[in-house]
Amino acid sequence: MSTDMSELLLSEVRRLADALERLAGPPPAKNDWSAADCFVWVPVNQYLQPVARPNRVALGLIRGVDHVRDILHENTLRFADGYAANNVLLWGARGMGKSSLVKAVHADVQAATQTPLKLVEVHREDIASLPALLDILKSSGLRVIVFCDDLSFDHDDTAYKSLKAALDGGIEGRPDNVLFYATSNRRHLLPRNMMENEQSTAINPSEAVEEKVSLSDRFGLWLGFHKCSQDDYLSMIDGYAQHFDLGLDRETLHHQALEWATTRGGRSGRVAWQYIQDLAGRLRKPLERV
Repeated sequence: MSTDMSELLLSEVRRLADALERLAGPPPAKNDWSAADCFVWVPVNQYLQPVARPNRVALGLIRGVDHVRDILHENTLRFADGYAANNVLLWGARGMGKSSLVKAVHADVQAATQTPLKLVEVHREDIASLPALLDILKSSGLRVIVFCDDLSFDHDDTAYKSLKAALDGGIEGRPDNVLFYATSNRRHLLPRNMMENEQSTAINPSEAVEEKVSLSDRFGLWLGFHKCSQDDYLSMIDGYAQHFDLGLDRETLHHQALEWATTRGGRSGRVAWQYIQDLAGRLRKPLERV
């Protein structure tokens, strides 16, 4: 075989090898659990991206949800101590601190127990990659809360099947060292009109939506969040103002906070925090997060 032909064949082999490598995707990343307490799952290379400064507030600043706060805290505490605990679905009104509560409880329990409890956030669009994530988590030797914020499914969305299997299905089941927490505005994780449409067009209406509705049943705890009262809203405002030492007299603080809520179309924990950010900015005072 001539030298030119050999070089041509070698070039083709290299080209094919490069193409196969691109198809295979990047190699799995090396994950370092000691890098942080909170991580974000990056499925493309099976990487747990450390979050050095999580976006969260202190547990004591979350007001108006005392009952669900205590339930979630106790469930998380049992899990951190190595005892049985339930997957949790936090559902209900927007802006009432569902995701903030998950992050705050995680930090509080970790500090109280001094255990290496980890929080791993999975984005809604990456739900289908849960089996790969669970393979990594079950061999970590750590207790891990997998967290999905604003979870919901639309028509013809089949990603929920991966979540169902991960929660309480499959031949292996959920690893003992993994717990699932999810937040959603929907109690059954899919829009009501979708349930009604499927029921009206199905041969057997009760079976048409049973598979999707049963997803929420796999969460052992359902914690409901409802719109807050004026007293709860002002309690949130007072807590933030005192914590950050904003120094505004109470009457003026409440008047401005209520006016702010009116312009926002309602009261919630999110609206309270947005007002506090505006007030701190006007006062030129920093807001140090946890």
